[in-house]
Amino acid sequence: MSKTKLSREEELLLQGFSSNVSKKGSFIFYTVAALVSATPIYLYYGIHQMEPTEAWMFWLVAVAASTFLLGTAYSNTKQNLKHQIIVKRGEAIAREVSKELADDKKISKLEKDERILWKKSEVGDYEATAFSFFFNNAIFHAAFLVLSFFILASFSPSLNCVFALVGASGLAALFSTSK
Repeated sequence: MSKTKLSREEELLLQGFSSNVSKKGSFIFYTVAALVSATPIYLYYGIHQMEPTEAWMFWLVAVAASTFLLGTAYSNTKQNLKHQIIVKRGEAIAREVSKELADDKKISKLEKDERILWKKSEVGDYEATAFSFFFNNAIFHAAFLVLSFFILASFSPSLNCVFALVGASGLAALFSTSK
């Protein structure tokens, strides 16, 4: 087998269909996860009357663990959904791109196909990311409310905080691994 060097365009096209999350994507996932993980802290401050000067260490540990688990859940869900979205929306995207490029006679069939593939990957990536946020945040918040106010209600506020945040994000991460 001969080894051929891939062009820059081919490498970019392969990266678009890769299941790896880019550094920018990881940054976005973990930033959103940190914000989502930190929002329930207000409940512990307001409802459980936890003072920030006394509880900051518990909050930090809970938010850090929850951020890691939610970021992982976002990434897993995106990887699972991207291909499915590309398959379901592929024909519509191909028609749209073909319609846009119909007037351009200078473009080759190969370049047109590459643009269609690129657009499919871009749309699949965007929609999978958006659904990943929605799905995992819904699971996280529902599980958090059930854990915090029903299952762990008799625990001390500090333990309730840690176990509810980590448990809810752990459930989101667990559900993100199923296909």
